[in-house]
Amino acid sequence: MSRQHQCELCDRTVDEVTKHHLIPRTRHANKVNKKRFDRREVKERVAFLCLPCHKQIHALLSEKELERRYNTLELLAAHPDIVKFIDWLRDKPPGFRTTTRNAR
Repeated sequence: MSRQHQCELCDRTVDEVTKHHLIPRTRHANKVNKKRFDRREVKERVAFLCLPCHKQIHALLSEKELERRYNTLELLAAHPDIVKFIDWLRDKPPGFRTTTRNAR
């Protein structure tokens, strides 16, 4: 029997979650990032998300937007397009896969 996990964004119980860096790793060395965030916080601020949620976030938002405007789970969950996606995804089964189109 496989272990079940909870997606921190859509709250679905799924077979697998992925680690999403709320402050993207590609932005860790950025000067603005170094001024705004403690070094430990940058590495430890993560969320565990189902694959559809994780893919949707990266399809909708740039790394810079994630770093500057959506660097907490609460901010991500309040984004109108994420809210719409989660509402749609919520009743899908645990192994459900999506086709994600880049909206940027």
